[in-house]
Amino acid sequence: MVAVDQLTKQWALDALANGPINLIGETLRFRLTRNPGAAFSSFTGGGAVLAGVAIVAVVAIALYLPKVELALDRLALALIMGGAAGNVVDRIFRGDGFLDGAVIDFIDLSFWPTFNVADSAISIGVVVMVFSAFFIAPRAQRVEAAPAVPDKHP
Repeated sequence: MVAVDQLTKQWALDALANGPINLIGETLRFRLTRNPGAAFSSFTGGGAVLAGVAIVAVVAIALYLPKVELALDRLALALIMGGAAGNVVDRIFRGDGFLDGAVIDFIDLSFWPTFNVADSAISIGVVVMVFSAFFIAPRAQRVEAAPAVPDKHP
């Protein structure tokens, strides 16, 4: 995930340096932006704090991941971890000081803040995790809790 994110960000830096590329009018376009803050450009100037929180999250998920039983939950956590790590790479290497780099965003939907592949992975991971928590995990728990049916044949 981190490699794909960083490759697409490098592509954006190269291909979009002279302006946006419209795919569907201005509804969907690639437009280069640099986000020094959190989601929706909030917390601007807090890059070091954001990077620190993301690093802690990546380490925590990496330590917790082997203990997760449901494959769907592992997938969700891996997407979240990969996305967070991709954006941390920007914070580390795309700034002048320690952890103060701006995240490269380039996918521009006219009705939504500009985002990147790492942001997409985080969002998809959260949606998958919520879906699993409400629909898959309860069903798995019911199956585990169901009493064993005795074999009718001797």
